[in-house]
Amino acid sequence: MIFMKIKDLRSLSNDALKARLDEVRLDLSIEKRKIASTGVSSKKAKVRELRRTVAQILTLLRERGVKL
Repeated sequence: MIFMKIKDLRSLSNDALKARLDEVRLDLSIEKRKIASTGVSSKKAKVRELRRTVAQILTLLRERGVKL
């Protein structure tokens, strides 16, 4: 499951958040490539949600003082 609520993300450890961040960034790049190659933007909502998830994870890591 890629999309998680912020309270579920808060319960994860720093290492788990970093792993989740890598996973979400990979999915985001795949979706962007699909849109760029086909020219069809039917997955805009998914890309938006992926970007939001990346931002939430980065915010949590910065709040905890983790250097990336």
